[in-house]
Amino acid sequence: MMEIQRDEHGKKGAFYIEKDGEWVAELTYERTADNEITIDHTEVDESLRSEGIGESLVEEAVKFARENNLRVIATCPFARKLINETPKFHDVLAD
Repeated sequence: MMEIQRDEHGKKGAFYIEKDGEWVAELTYERTADNEITIDHTEVDESLRSEGIGESLVEEAVKFARENNLRVIATCPFARKLINETPKFHDVLAD
């Protein structure tokens, strides 16, 4: 499994996987309130599709939210569907 890294500048952040200096998978978010992040985009390179990488990125974002006491809003359709369909992720959802 490839290592998921996190990058954050100001209000914008991303969880990503790098290969040969290029981001081959990413989940981007924005800090939309002091205790809230909005996941707005998830993208995985075609060569890595169907390996569960997108799911791993969402799981990492949920873990980050828990560790930092953040609520999650997902405007990205992929992330929203996955979080809604995964009961163990519901604890981080914003009301």
